[in-house]
Amino acid sequence: MPVLDGIDATRRIRSDPGLAGVHVLTLTTFDLDEHVYGALAAGASGFLLKDATPEEIVQAVRVVAAGESLLAPAVTTRLIREFATRPGTGRPRPGLLDSLTGREREVLVLVAHGLSNSETAGRLVVSPLTAKTHVSRILTKLGLRDRTQLVVVAYEAGLVVPGAR
Repeated sequence: MPVLDGIDATRRIRSDPGLAGVHVLTLTTFDLDEHVYGALAAGASGFLLKDATPEEIVQAVRVVAAGESLLAPAVTTRLIREFATRPGTGRPRPGLLDSLTGREREVLVLVAHGLSNSETAGRLVVSPLTAKTHVSRILTKLGLRDRTQLVVVAYEAGLVVPGAR
C-alpha cells in the first residue's frame, strides 16, 4: 500500500462513500500555503499546526467531530489576507444569498466573524441547537460543506468586509 500524504489521505476519505460523515483534521508541521489550501480543497474540516497544545488538539477534535470547521489562528489570518488581496474581492456577487432568510443572513455574518454556535446563540438569544439548525440550513441552501466555505461565501457576497468588525 502506498504511503499517502495528508492531502491524498483526505481526498480518499472524503471520496469513499463508506466514510460519509467522517471529518478530517489535518495536523502538520507545515503552515505553507500549498499545504493549507491543498488540505482544505481536499475536504479537510480543520487544520492545526503540530505546535498546538494537547488541549488545543483535543478541542479541535471535538469541534471537527461536531461537524464544524477549525483553523489554526495563524492560518486563519493568512487565509483572510490572501482572500482580501484577490482581484474582485469585496465585490458582491448578486443573488448569491437570495435563498436565505433574514435570520439566516444574520447567522452567516456571525459565523463569518468566527463565532461558534454557542456564541451565535448567545448573540441572537436562541438555543445553541437553534443556532446549529440555522447553520445547517444555510449550508444546505447554499450547497456548501462546512463553516470555512460559509466564511468565503459571506466575503464573496459582500456581507462582511476584510478588516471590518
